[in-house]
Amino acid sequence: MSHGTGGAERTREETAEDEQRRTTAEPKYRRSPVASLRRLTTAIFEKQLVLLRRYWVNTAAMLVTTYFFFAMIFYGGQAVAGPAIEDSLDGIVVGFFLFTATLSAFFGTAANIQSEAQWGTLEQLFMSPHGIGRVMAVKSVWNVALSVAIALILLVVMLVTTGRTLTVDVLTISVVTVLAVCSVLGVGFVFAGLSLLYKRIENVQQLMQFAFIGLIVAPVTNAHWAVGLLPLSMGSAMLQTSMSDGQVLWTFPLADLGLLLFTAVAYPLVGYLVFRLCVRRARRLGVMGHY
Repeated sequence: MSHGTGGAERTREETAEDEQRRTTAEPKYRRSPVASLRRLTTAIFEKQLVLLRRYWVNTAAMLVTTYFFFAMIFYGGQAVAGPAIEDSLDGIVVGFFLFTATLSAFFGTAANIQSEAQWGTLEQLFMSPHGIGRVMAVKSVWNVALSVAIALILLVVMLVTTGRTLTVDVLTISVVTVLAVCSVLGVGFVFAGLSLLYKRIENVQQLMQFAFIGLIVAPVTNAHWAVGLLPLSMGSAMLQTSMSDGQVLWTFPLADLGLLLFTAVAYPLVGYLVFRLCVRRARRLGVMGHY
């Protein structure tokens, strides 16, 4: 009888110790969200770098294909228009630079969801302590960083190919390009959410390329200031001014900088909200793990 009582007491003591360890461990984890986010960011960046290195043929083919596309535009334009293309060559180089950064960020955001669904690891993102939203946000940061890096590399190659001399202030070009591309992330989040519901939407995504071209070349003037509220438009106009006229970041009007910053923040927030609504609907319909 005493033996049974002693066993019960030890069991209660072990249970109390386990409860104490759990309650002391959980706050420690909750008190370090910055460290947790840093580990998540490091893990995602390392994974993406491994994928780029492991599938280096695909990475190289992406760069070469993009350059060949620009070369076709440049040499084809010279063959058709002759010297007349020189008048618009600066705009073509700057526009193609922003177009390259835009496509990499846009397709990368939606492709993340589609790839995870194909690999069968999408459910793991939802079960992680960070949740699908934070994981997608960190991946979007990677997509922007990668897209801007690729665009800068291709910009150097394009300038060598065309023999043009543009003013490339690294700070101005980087900041304006990042803010311009951030507005596209909102559209990418919308398509990422739609891919959860409808799975195969690649053909619809391809159509967005033509919309992006229209937004890049859309004129942003005092009479058409509302065009600046659209994604990419204000960033494209500021890049044209900076690289053609040598204007640096702090010399732009505050209204232009404010409008660029507004679109860089508003579109991702709205796109992320739509993405969360699509996630909720996909869960309700039970199509999250289906492909």
